[in-house]
Amino acid sequence: MRFVDFLRAAVLLCGGSATALAAVTVVGASSTDDAVLAGFVIGWWLVASMIGMWLGRRAETNSPIAQLLAAAKSTNSLPEQRPGSLLLNRMWPLLVSTILALGLGLVAPQIPAIACGFAIIGALAWRRQEAAVTAIEERDGVAFYVEPTSPLKPIKLVRAPGFRRDMASANHAAR
Repeated sequence: MRFVDFLRAAVLLCGGSATALAAVTVVGASSTDDAVLAGFVIGWWLVASMIGMWLGRRAETNSPIAQLLAAAKSTNSLPEQRPGSLLLNRMWPLLVSTILALGLGLVAPQIPAIACGFAIIGALAWRRQEAAVTAIEERDGVAFYVEPTSPLKPIKLVRAPGFRRDMASANHAAR
């Protein structure tokens, strides 16, 4: 699976998790008519949104992704392409925490409310990373792929030949 596709899917999965957790929180809070919980939830989600937007404000890669790209080993063959299992392999902590918070939300709606804020932070903080990695790929003429590894080991990337975008000749042709 291409790394840019993985990043895009991670943002969408965080957003989907936040949506599900918010829905359970709203249903749980409305059934108890708890005005304090509603105020807390709205405040926390606003703070989480501001934190996520602050963390994801820059258009360049963040340092962990930059280190991951720099450590990618070069290859001429692509790694095994199984995007579904790779996403489950890498995103299992989000899945487990979402399911756990949804289950606990039936008893205490505060739990999915708090977890929703963290999912919002994740989605907003990672929203520009895919574009930054795409720019690096186009500049260097490479494509980064996620290498299948154990779910408990750090993610690894491989660098394969890609298409280089020649900006100088494109600008020259436009004149």
